Amino acid sequence: MSSNMWIRQIHRWLSIAFTIAVIANIVALTMQIQATWIGLLAFVPLIPLLATGLYMFAQPYLGRRSVNGARS
Repeated sequence: MSSNMWIRQIHRWLSIAFTIAVIANIVALTMQIQATWIGLLAFVPLIPLLATGLYMFAQPYLGRRSVNGARS
């Protein structure tokens, strides 16, 4: 597997973990459980999710720049 495929796989699994954390937070709020750590639990996958998402977003633009630079 190439590194791009690994990044995509990690991003997919992180999005599942983030969704589960958000659902757990909503359930805790509806049950009126006052646990701050449940609310902060969503930040654990969110930070690497942001990093992998930004990497995948920038990838086409970075590829174009190196192709255009090679033509000159």
